[in-house]
Amino acid sequence: MATTPVITVYDAQISGEVKESIALPAVFTAPIRLDIVRFVHDNLNKNHRQPYAVSLWAGHQHSAESWGTGRAVSRIPRVSGSGTGRAAQGAFGNMCRSGRMFAPTKIWRRWHRRVNIKQKRHAVASAIAATGIPSLVMARGHQIENVNEVPLVLDGIEKIERTKELLDVLQKYGAGDDLERVEKSVHLRAGKGKYRNRRYTLKKGPLIIYEDKNCALRRAYRNIPGVDAVSVHELNILKLAPGGTLGRFVVWSAAAFKLLDNIFGTYSKPGVEKKGYTLQRPTMTQADVSAIAKSDSVQAVLRPIKLGEDEHHPKKQNPYRSKRAMEKLNPFFKLKKRFEILKNRRGH
Repeated sequence: MATTPVITVYDAQISGEVKESIALPAVFTAPIRLDIVRFVHDNLNKNHRQPYAVSLWAGHQHSAESWGTGRAVSRIPRVSGSGTGRAAQGAFGNMCRSGRMFAPTKIWRRWHRRVNIKQKRHAVASAIAATGIPSLVMARGHQIENVNEVPLVLDGIEKIERTKELLDVLQKYGAGDDLERVEKSVHLRAGKGKYRNRRYTLKKGPLIIYEDKNCALRRAYRNIPGVDAVSVHELNILKLAPGGTLGRFVVWSAAAFKLLDNIFGTYSKPGVEKKGYTLQRPTMTQADVSAIAKSDSVQAVLRPIKLGEDEHHPKKQNPYRSKRAMEKLNPFFKLKKRFEILKNRRGH
């Protein structure tokens, strides 16, 4: 949960100038559910895969037939003809040279996944809440030591038309270190992707969230490595938590930041844009379990330690010597002893 209830809005045109202070939207206080984020991200990430399969005739383009039994050779189909080394060689089987693969891949495999709408909304709300916690943003690797405030809200950033102007604004408000980190991270991809139009990889930089879908900023950010931009009306977990890791460094436009309560709602009213959606409430009001255990209310009702018992290692009793210990382990023990006593009495 973000620690500051009031967020400062800075002017993107004039460095360091404070425009106003606004209340922190309720979505920043939503519980951070890593389990939901990981599940939604892993499933949605499968929806842009391109189907692939081997050729339908691969490994079966031979004139081959099994020799049957009686020749002291296996019954695998064998290439017909004679006079060449290929004749009589095994074919078709997945163990044969030039044979088909086992269980050839098909394009009708289930490539895509459907995710419930409410799950996706919970995941986005958790990801937004994580962007407001500096420790999580830094743990993800972003360099935000010189950033004025997290979350960083800039007024007028949507009006920027040129890449050079956007770079200057990001530098002025402390995001230059993160851009430099992205630039140094460019390296050659390992594997076959090198010759599939994705030769280089690089780390993720700041994410700019704007309000107007037709703003000039949509063209200004495209040539800056690692920087992404998305409309506040189209937020998704793939942008807010790439790789399923929470805590991306986000730069908000003032207009987009003010719309969050209208989109996601608060704890007292549901969202307008996401109709019928209400934020998740934390299951624990106090997440510090050690503080709960040491509190006066809990300590007052704890069983006092008996004489001879250690706080961490209570005195162990041998169940073969202690009836009470045996009865705890075996509730039938007491009844069994009574049956034995009655049996002995009847015998006498």
